[in-house]
Amino acid sequence: MQRKGHVALDGAMACLAFVAATTIIAISPASADDSANIPPALKCADLTGWTVPGSTASVTKAEEVPEAPPGTVQPSPPAPATVSVALPPNCRVDGVIDQRVGVDGKPYAIGFAVALPDRWNGRFLFQGGGGLNGTIRPPLGYQAAGEVPALARGFAVVSTDSGHQGAVFDASFLRDQEAALNFATASVGKVTIAAKAIVTHYYGQGAKHSYFTGCSTGGREAMLASARYPDQFDGIVAGAPAMRTGNSNIGLAWVNAAFSRIAPKDASGKPEPAKAFSADERKLITNAILDACDAKDGVKDGLIFDRKACQFDPEVLTCKGDIKDGKSESCLAPQQVDALRKAFAGPKNSRGTQVYPPFPWDGGVAAEGVAIPGILTTGARSPVGPPVWESIDVDQLEDRVNASGMDRLANTAYWTNLSSFFGHGGKLLFYHGVSDPWFSANDTVNYYERMAAESGGMETVREKSSRAFLVPGMGHCSSGATLDRFDLLTAIVNWVEDGKAPDAVVATGPAFLGRSRPLCAYPQHAQYKGQGDPESAASFECR
Repeated sequence: MQRKGHVALDGAMACLAFVAATTIIAISPASADDSANIPPALKCADLTGWTVPGSTASVTKAEEVPEAPPGTVQPSPPAPATVSVALPPNCRVDGVIDQRVGVDGKPYAIGFAVALPDRWNGRFLFQGGGGLNGTIRPPLGYQAAGEVPALARGFAVVSTDSGHQGAVFDASFLRDQEAALNFATASVGKVTIAAKAIVTHYYGQGAKHSYFTGCSTGGREAMLASARYPDQFDGIVAGAPAMRTGNSNIGLAWVNAAFSRIAPKDASGKPEPAKAFSADERKLITNAILDACDAKDGVKDGLIFDRKACQFDPEVLTCKGDIKDGKSESCLAPQQVDALRKAFAGPKNSRGTQVYPPFPWDGGVAAEGVAIPGILTTGARSPVGPPVWESIDVDQLEDRVNASGMDRLANTAYWTNLSSFFGHGGKLLFYHGVSDPWFSANDTVNYYERMAAESGGMETVREKSSRAFLVPGMGHCSSGATLDRFDLLTAIVNWVEDGKAPDAVVATGPAFLGRSRPLCAYPQHAQYKGQGDPESAASFECR
């Protein structure tokens, strides 16, 4: 059981299980990788001041970090959650690339940090960022790694601020051309080359295998790694990728505007879209979605695994007959139902083209008490842009996105030719929470299907190169009434190094203690066999 105040880092600690002929991947803290035990060739302090040959990358500081007991390291400060396993002694290297003064008179550089364990397993991992970056998060490799981050397994791990310093959604750096280009694309390649050089210099040999894991902006960066730097990585895990934020912000504005039309107004006369539905009404909507779709996977457990069979229509919530104010505790007013239907259908332009895909009907759409609440709870408020959209012109917003050089450059959704990456044996895994309130899981599915079509078809891609995993109830990257503890790092390593493609990974989570489920590779889903403990992954198969 997870201790209070600790975080199981975007993955699952679960026992190994086999479901039919399905390969299910799981790991426990005791199985952290120690297959290689490579000591440093230099002292940590010797790295201070070292400059990567032929580069502007230099080490500004190198310090020995002692072993950290469980519960003492925060993977994403200032968030209080901590890593629940011990972290090994390592050499923490801080460095900069392209240090300069920007056009606005501010100092700029690509800042990065590398954690070099005293006993290295020969693997390198790039840890993706989040939001608009701007800070160097501890290089741990915690994303989608279960209870055991990459550093605890012996990986050398790098993280970066992507070329500027600032708050997580501070966009002021975009005024500087080079800073904008570094965030959009270039920092991934520059940091990879510099960090690998430091690893080679420190250990006297290069990494045998290179990996990338990230979620949100880190997921977009993971896609960049496969598309723009195909020769630099062997295995990549991309979670909930912020692959085209211009379009996703139109999607959020669309939902927000639909809710604003029926929402009560504040003292200034502004709509409050987060109050379009009361807490009881949000619960009513969630229960109706679960009633329609939950049992399709063979067991009613609060999780919707069979998405294709889920055909929820909010019309069932419409109040009938003579009810005061057109609604009651057991139904919604017609205008609320219309707003729901319109919001979840997603925006289309005047030509009828879908500008951003619908958000799925799922059990976590009204999640509360989490860092990023459900789309109904927040009224679809975007982390950037106006908090309220009283009206929306989709054509105008789409034109703005299409005319934005930054949106076009940072967009990773259009590039589906991964022949070079797959050609050298590269493997790519996706994951996405179905209740993500910022980026629709349907957008990731759409990209995956388009990429597969260009790469030989779904069957070929699943067999040789890439798989995707959808997580019912999960919000943005983690959290919610879900099973959000799963280990895709082991899955990608096993596929790259042993040729074992993951048919499924075991997921657990604090929201359902004692429960485990297989997350099946898309387009399959977990289906109850009809017998066995319904709380155990072993009682499910992928169909």
